[in-house]
Amino acid sequence: MHSRTRLLLTGAAIALIWQLPYGQMALYPLTLLATYVHEMGHGLTALLLGQQFQEMLLHADGSGMAVWHGDPGRMETALIAAGGLLGPTLAGVSLLVLSGSTRFARALLVVLALVLLLSMALWSRNIFGLGFLLVWAVVLLLAARFLPAAGAALMLQLIAITLCLSWFTDLDYMFSGQAVVNGVVHRSDSAVIAQALVLPYWFWGGLVALLSMLLLLLGIAVASRTPVKPKATL
Repeated sequence: MHSRTRLLLTGAAIALIWQLPYGQMALYPLTLLATYVHEMGHGLTALLLGQQFQEMLLHADGSGMAVWHGDPGRMETALIAAGGLLGPTLAGVSLLVLSGSTRFARALLVVLALVLLLSMALWSRNIFGLGFLLVWAVVLLLAARFLPAAGAALMLQLIAITLCLSWFTDLDYMFSGQAVVNGVVHRSDSAVIAQALVLPYWFWGGLVALLSMLLLLLGIAVASRTPVKPKATL
């Protein structure tokens, strides 16, 4: 099967499962991993813009929050909000491109595990979040140790496609002015952007969804140029 066809079928299967009655529960570890990347997108964008990233919270209901401090301008505030919305897609596309070859697949799994452990030490502040990230780090390290190179690359692509498609499950959130985090109502990221700039929140939600879809198609196009094949030696 051509790599582009495999990626498209994997993406379609994940999108379909997410729409089934218990689909999000079946993909719960991957769904919450996308939440983690979303919150890291907020926090790292804040750091890049000279603000302080204080902590990240992940909750069992699949929600999360990045807490940052500083005195940003209107554009910086909008960019920090957009960093969370686009973070999973950007991370997913990067993984798709990097996993196009099996050469460094297992090393990349180790790098991802180390990133999770580092974010635990620096920013994760609640018990559930710490436990979730630790489990994922262990799974990635075990996969790097025991999976063949082709299997490691396929695992990376599964994670990448899930991250790229997380915007699809967040469409209601993108086109809403509010969000519920651990039972508490907050402004949505789209509403934060709208308040910082101009135009309504649904415009910014639609723009982010469009950018996410275009980035996904670009990532699949680039990644499918290099088929995932196991290395052979004589």
